[in-house]
Amino acid sequence: MKIEFETYVIFISFITSFFAVFLSNGIIIGVPAIAQDFTMNNVIQNWIPTIFFLVVAVFTVPAGQISGKFGVKKSLLSGISVFLIGSIGASLAFSTESFLIFRIIQGVGVAFLNVSAMAMVVQAVKPQNRGKALGFTVTGVYLATSLSPVICGFLVHNLGWRSMFYFVIPFLVLCIILMIVKIPQEWKTYQHDTIDKIGSLLYGVGILLFIYGFTSLITTTGKILTVAGIILLVIFAAYELRQKSPVFNMNLFKNKKFTSSNIAALCSYLAIMVVTTILNYHFQYVRNWDAQTSGIILIITPIIMAIIAPNAGKLSDKIHPQKLAAIGMAIASIALAILTFLNATTPIYIVILAMILQGIGMGLFSSPNMNAIMSSVPPKDAPTASASQATMRTIGQTMSLGLLTLIFAWIMGNLELSSKYAGMIIQSSQIICIICTFACILAIFASLIGIKSADKFNTQRE
Repeated sequence: MKIEFETYVIFISFITSFFAVFLSNGIIIGVPAIAQDFTMNNVIQNWIPTIFFLVVAVFTVPAGQISGKFGVKKSLLSGISVFLIGSIGASLAFSTESFLIFRIIQGVGVAFLNVSAMAMVVQAVKPQNRGKALGFTVTGVYLATSLSPVICGFLVHNLGWRSMFYFVIPFLVLCIILMIVKIPQEWKTYQHDTIDKIGSLLYGVGILLFIYGFTSLITTTGKILTVAGIILLVIFAAYELRQKSPVFNMNLFKNKKFTSSNIAALCSYLAIMVVTTILNYHFQYVRNWDAQTSGIILIITPIIMAIIAPNAGKLSDKIHPQKLAAIGMAIASIALAILTFLNATTPIYIVILAMILQGIGMGLFSSPNMNAIMSSVPPKDAPTASASQATMRTIGQTMSLGLLTLIFAWIMGNLELSSKYAGMIIQSSQIICIICTFACILAIFASLIGIKSADKFNTQRE
């Protein structure tokens, strides 16, 4: 009976993790069709993925404390339900405004889903089965990353962009039913702690102002909002250091290995997240390929990542994980350097070579860097370390897409994205790739600093 219970927990975690990533990655393929349907300009169009990641970034940190206090099961069930509502609403959206509102709702649901799904596995599965269970959850993430471009490309090309949202609805409903019927237990780890409302508010408003301002940095208002966001985040950090029950334990950043690995994660996701969108725009607007063909080509990078990342994780138990992370980022920086020369005449084999190098680089980086983060804190702080990594990933992804919006707005103004403006799309993409190459180099240096740090990895197991 216990095995059956654990199986349900693992299955629910796998499905929720899969579809959270499936829509966040796959929607990039459908962006041109959505923009055309609602006659969006390039700025609004780029906000389709950006607004989702922005909301996830705002809610991920407080979601950790809330789920611990009120219950992991309750939090996951709520997250799935909110994600379901957002998906149904997005599939029925009748305007740009309504569609973006439901993307916001989806982001709130995924923030709680991401935190609670992993926590439920850790709490529900026996220690001797925990690594295998977490492996299935991570596999769901990589499978979604690999399959979403192809599946979404097929759906958009043959059934229209709304079919992407129809596709996830039955699976989310299934998870809700299984949660109610087959998961009777509840887990609370912070039930005696008080919710850090002020800290959550400072963080949420600070990150919101910073990211939103960053996307419009070419304007005076954007500069003001960005600075205001940074100031609030500094105040948040100072405030958290004085709290008994902080929403985030800032003392962990005293460990240089923890700090350097988090910085490397932030820089890597800032550099890499935007590449899929750039290549998708290149395929659909510059080369005039359809969504289905573009999706088939875009599967190359995530498949390589899915193959390399698990093996790199095992290797990082024998080799210093930050050494592997630095090597991975070095390879990824070569890929981005190649893409800085991307134009209408670039041979497709050069593009594919860059995609292969990107997959190898991120595959070598992601698992070892995660291992470095989790191994640099005491076991009792593992949930906070996990939330930190998830937050850095989400902020990096959001800033990456914000960079996309910023540069395209600077080059193209309010023009819509279409083949007739292919030259401007190429120019914008090249500038972004140059910036992202430097971000990769920063990630390399962050990893090297961690290697030289005198702080030790904590290899204790509970």
